[in-house]
Amino acid sequence: MAASKTVEGLYEVGPDQKLKVKQPIWKSLFFQIAVAIVLGITIGALWPTIGSQLKPVGDGFIRLIKMVIAPIIFLVIVTGIAHVGDVKSVGRVGVKALGYFLAASTFALAFGLLVANLVRPGAGLQIDPATLDGSAVAAKTAGGSIPDAATFLLHVIPESVIAAFAENSLLQVLFFAVFFGAAMVVLGPEKTKPVMDFLNAALDIVFKIMGWIMRVSPLGAFGAMAFIIGQYGLATLGTYAMLIAACYGAALVFIGLLFLIAWGFAQVPLWEFIKYARSEFLLALGTASTEAVLPRIMTKLTKSGNPRSITGLVVPTGYSFNLDGAAIYLSISLLFLAQAFGIELSMGQQLAALGVLLLTSKGMAGVPGSSFLALSATATALGIFPVAGVALLLGADRLMDSMRVSVNLLGNCVATFIVSKWEGKLDYDQMHATFAAAGDEDEAASETTSVLQPA
Repeated sequence: MAASKTVEGLYEVGPDQKLKVKQPIWKSLFFQIAVAIVLGITIGALWPTIGSQLKPVGDGFIRLIKMVIAPIIFLVIVTGIAHVGDVKSVGRVGVKALGYFLAASTFALAFGLLVANLVRPGAGLQIDPATLDGSAVAAKTAGGSIPDAATFLLHVIPESVIAAFAENSLLQVLFFAVFFGAAMVVLGPEKTKPVMDFLNAALDIVFKIMGWIMRVSPLGAFGAMAFIIGQYGLATLGTYAMLIAACYGAALVFIGLLFLIAWGFAQVPLWEFIKYARSEFLLALGTASTEAVLPRIMTKLTKSGNPRSITGLVVPTGYSFNLDGAAIYLSISLLFLAQAFGIELSMGQQLAALGVLLLTSKGMAGVPGSSFLALSATATALGIFPVAGVALLLGADRLMDSMRVSVNLLGNCVATFIVSKWEGKLDYDQMHATFAAAGDEDEAASETTSVLQPA
């Protein structure tokens, strides 16, 4: 029989056999993004003025991604719940996810405090807070504030469904999607079949759009990296050497712990998943944004054996409640500032700070300059040092994005596997088959059309 090419880039050689044909390396999305990041760093370092002017390139790509995030979350969650057909399981998954998020965030904060006490990155700096410009922090945060717990929870409920989509409020979209999916389950498949067919078709359409957008992702990574290096420069690395070393070292150890958790609790070979999703992790690092990869990482988690309904609930919720990388950075930065100002915090003060950070960090997602606001709120609540002292971090904050993004993203991927295992819904056969086939397909084209597996 003559060989014929299929839509997956495989050549059919018989009724039961397929010959896999690897794409040339230059067509690999991972390779394209890696080259773009190297070029961005080079441009930013050699021609910083040009690099600083490339910010619109990176921002334009992020805006393209944000254009489809809300529809994808809504469609994935609604169709996932409808396929499961069990409203109670949705609530159970939500409770388990929030429980895991609370435990992971608390541990990340405590781990950051431990690292800061051992490394003491701010010791010996002897900075006078009065010499720092507090107005620079106000400009960075755009006059915003971290909402209190009641305000944050109330904001999850949308005043208008249209406004939730228009403002790209992920939690509000998720909240409405859960109700919509639950209503479809209660009404039954016969009544909702036309709606279900429409939603499935719409999901295919949106993921096709997502595939087109991902083809320009190397440009987004190039523009973002050129801007970061051009704007802040490589010289900043030396100024904050100890703080950067403490944060990135803590991140590496924490990632190692995530490997142990993934294998110990869910028997997931996390390294295999990272190889499979390498393009998404590299793109998140290049753009310094987890939002840039939200749709694609949800697709790859679903193809890795996680039910669509669990992936749709855990990942978007984790983007607000499970910011492990940000938690590590906040606790290390808090002690860095105290040490830089010559203030020694007692164990009681550190535990109190942990409690305050645990609350303020939950309202960080989507707030401009959120890390500065969280640290300012903690300093104000405990009277550790003048709020203006947070300005000391202005030069280092952007350099921490890669650390925060990588740990945040990996932490939410692990959370998805853990909750799926906890629910007894993790498909190991599909997981291993997906990992074994990783790298044998054109990532830019194929990973955006296969999320519609049974939940």
